Amino acid sequence: MNDKATEAAEAAAELLLPRSRRANERLHAVIPGGAHTYAKGDDQYPEDLAPVISHGRGAHVWDIDGNRYVEYGSGLRSVSLGHAHPRVIEAVRQELDRGSNFVRPSILEVEAAERFLTTVPTAEMVKFAKNGSDATTAAVRLARAATGRPRVALCADHPFFSVDDWFIGTTPMSAGVPEATNNLTLTFPYGDLAATEALLTRYRGEVACLILEPATHTGSSPSSHLRSSKADPTTEYLAGLRELADRHGCVLVFDEMITGFRWSEAGAQGLYGVAPDLSTFGKALGNGFAVSALAGRRELMEQGGLRHSGDRVFLLSTTHGAETHSLAAMMAVLTTYAEEGVTARLHALGERLAAGVREAAAGMGVGDHVIVRGRASNLVFATLDENRQPSQQFRTLFLRRLLAGGVLAPSFVVSSALSEADIDHTVDVVAQACAVYRKALDAADPTPWLGGRPVKPVFRRLA
Repeated sequence: MNDKATEAAEAAAELLLPRSRRANERLHAVIPGGAHTYAKGDDQYPEDLAPVISHGRGAHVWDIDGNRYVEYGSGLRSVSLGHAHPRVIEAVRQELDRGSNFVRPSILEVEAAERFLTTVPTAEMVKFAKNGSDATTAAVRLARAATGRPRVALCADHPFFSVDDWFIGTTPMSAGVPEATNNLTLTFPYGDLAATEALLTRYRGEVACLILEPATHTGSSPSSHLRSSKADPTTEYLAGLRELADRHGCVLVFDEMITGFRWSEAGAQGLYGVAPDLSTFGKALGNGFAVSALAGRRELMEQGGLRHSGDRVFLLSTTHGAETHSLAAMMAVLTTYAEEGVTARLHALGERLAAGVREAAAGMGVGDHVIVRGRASNLVFATLDENRQPSQQFRTLFLRRLLAGGVLAPSFVVSSALSEADIDHTVDVVAQACAVYRKALDAADPTPWLGGRPVKPVFRRLA
């Protein structure tokens, strides 16, 4: 078979998803974007290769066409124990028989709060909600109320904080956000204390809070001017931010939606030993059940309560924020992490996967183009073109080959349900994908292997 025939055969060796294609059309007809989270949109996958899921168990999911996949990044990192985890499901099942929502707090609310605060000892009070956006926005509102200042400074190197105007106005999808609101949000770079101090000095007395993920999404180290220190650079950076916040009188907020549990049971703050004033948790907290948390120092959190003499802050008030079955799921997750060493297992699985992918990429001559980044428990990958620049076209090629091999991987974020056999299978599929990747690099044109339009970034101005 000549080269052109081989390329044609490889391009044709595709997954066929007729039922998923029809279901995606139905989704778009009734749901804007065809999904309830933009990161789950079919534009994030190769054309006509966006599986619609039937069910999942452990580290595997099945689409409605009957295909089985090893799944990564489950539930956008929320399902860290694997789908339908028995311990979590049993805890939920027991509560469902007892009622899920009442006109007054249930006893489970105090038990869950006490359990959470034992796990995250830097916090003194906690309030539960259903999603991360509500928790981070409540933190911002509380910081503004506590300081009497209007501006918010967020880390520009982190991809997402909230669906609310104070953050979305900073993205290319800012339509509908008043310019006056946009002007109240400032940004600072991760790892650069000097730049952050300059920002706080420029807007002296105006910045209510600094909000950031305490560790970067990709695992990058802080700026080079910190690396010469004998101290861990992330610890040094976060300690520096703590000092800046104190000196400038603003609230330090850690968004632990991703780092919570994946870095340590107490999040990145527990690993690096730097206490924020407020922190937000979600994602892995419920293993797929809807629960998030705003936690922090009592003197701040109580401003959203009843036992203080100042102006009342409308902090969080959600009808479904304390549904008993979600809190039961959370408590089962906390127990499982503590008793089964889940964080350590996530790191071990991630290290095995990262090593395998890097070896496979290097073996196919694309080690400088398929890049695995991040903490072992939170791996992502980059796809670079022949000029070693990020490429959505090469990402499309790579995703297409992974899907054909039964691997659903918008990232390489592991769950503890993965087996070593799952990892080894993934590495084999990656090697096959990298062989095609090498051919596309040699041709300086991945188009023959795309099968349609390239995947698109989530944040873009035009559809």
